[in-house]
Amino acid sequence: MNLNNQPTIDELAEMFAAQKDTLDDHILWIGKSGEVQIDCLAPHTEEAEFDRNNRELAARLKMYRRGQGYVGKKAAADRNFIEQVFHTLNTEWQNLKGQSHVKVIDRYC
Repeated sequence: MNLNNQPTIDELAEMFAAQKDTLDDHILWIGKSGEVQIDCLAPHTEEAEFDRNNRELAARLKMYRRGQGYVGKKAAADRNFIEQVFHTLNTEWQNLKGQSHVKVIDRYC
């Protein structure tokens, strides 16, 4: 999903549904091109380590810890949650353009 190409809430919900909450921690991030991704993280990976190792990172949300229900089919079916994330991503992307530092988004709009 790319924030520059008129993304839809359904695209975001599909991204969340494709993840398994019980298997890994996950991180939702925006690349410098506007591409949004959810990555699984190796056990015990720190958020700062993810930041250092990802050159394309423009912004990210706080890590979704395994087993907390923030990713997976149930999270994708929670329309209010997905709408909040979608709105936050779009709002933050508008504010990020031209920024050179990585932004950590710690709350939803």
